[in-house]
Amino acid sequence: MAGPPIPLRDERRAKDFTKDLLKKGWYHSFEFPDGSSIDGYMPLAIQKERFARFPIPEDLRGKRALDIGAWDGWFSFEAERRGAAVTAIDAVELPTFLQVHRKLKSKVDYRILDFYEIPDAGLGKFDIVFFLGVLYHLKHPLLALEIVCALTDDTAIVDSFVIDSDSFEQHRDLMPTMEFYELDELQNQFDCWTGPTVSCLLAMCRAAGFARVDLLSAVHSHAAVACRRKWESPPEELSDPPELIAVENSRSFGINFSTRKSEEYICCYFRTTRDRVGREDLRLEVDSFGAAAVSVKREESGVWVATFRFPPGLGAGWRRVKLRVADGRFGEEFRIAVDIPLRSDGIEIKGVSDGITWQDGEVKVTDRGFLSCWASGLPENCDRSNVRVFLDDERLPVDWVGPVDARGFRQINALVPGDVVKTEHLVTVECGGTRSAQRPLRVL
Repeated sequence: MAGPPIPLRDERRAKDFTKDLLKKGWYHSFEFPDGSSIDGYMPLAIQKERFARFPIPEDLRGKRALDIGAWDGWFSFEAERRGAAVTAIDAVELPTFLQVHRKLKSKVDYRILDFYEIPDAGLGKFDIVFFLGVLYHLKHPLLALEIVCALTDDTAIVDSFVIDSDSFEQHRDLMPTMEFYELDELQNQFDCWTGPTVSCLLAMCRAAGFARVDLLSAVHSHAAVACRRKWESPPEELSDPPELIAVENSRSFGINFSTRKSEEYICCYFRTTRDRVGREDLRLEVDSFGAAAVSVKREESGVWVATFRFPPGLGAGWRRVKLRVADGRFGEEFRIAVDIPLRSDGIEIKGVSDGITWQDGEVKVTDRGFLSCWASGLPENCDRSNVRVFLDDERLPVDWVGPVDARGFRQINALVPGDVVKTEHLVTVECGGTRSAQRPLRVL
């Protein structure tokens, strides 16, 4: 007679390989040019098989590679053997890594850093990032993947413990889930925090900002994923591009974006002759990084509106945004400002008028009115979210800031509420902490 089912907690604890690892003394296996070898917990054949599945070139000369959680360092040294300049990171210094490093006369840059110290370590970006067997040891898995994405210039290989490697194909349509381990429920280790399903691991990699995410393998409670920052090459025969009308921050409706905010999204307005456009059809690029669409819809006017994830790892400055469909070419480029401070040496109002009649010095208000003014000295990255217009001390909603004209002035349109007192007022423009002199305006 069969016994009772094994409780799930016991099943997770039974995955402990500590005793076998202690017997071996090494996690990775090695073979050296002099014919000597090290027999670690992971067989050399499996290590080579795993590396062969990674979609990275055989020749890595001229590439930079980062190995996060390098352990004994086989993947670091293999990437170096193929020609890459490699940085290896671990939370503690391991004598086994140093031993192989000496034996190979390696030039791998070995850094001892906590994972969350990496963004401030000044390492730069890497063509290839190995993130193998680390994710489920971190308290904040999505944040961790965002950090990995920001470090990656091309491809990251993410390998993690998963709870359904043998059955994930049977429930692909279920909502992605993960287990949480408060104590030592996984492998009897108190530094294991989460166990995602395969679909959850893929979803988190996409949500972290990678443009393309492909499952490489799922076996023996682990899944390996190739995460790419760039879109696939377009086909030889290219269709016409969508007509990109505007690009803006989906929350502020301006052109400014901050890498310090937890969530930023890029909203694109475009026209196309296609009858149908899905999220999977769109290929947005910000500089060289691909950005995946999270939503797309067609408005009654016929204009399409698509929202994209803001790519991690962008440096401060003006960044180029362009859009194509999977089988098409890119059209017109727009610019967005990333982490650019607002600076102005002085703002001057040239004129204020009614936004409908263009009558100078006055605005007519019924249920509401429209005010237009022209100002110089505004920062290049000013937009409707950071330019403020005041009627006396009351701030008016700004709904448009135009480009700089030939004289150096920008047109600013603002709404005037219907209950404003019909009398003389003073108009002020402010941006980046700098205020203009006041200009008189009569409200009729």
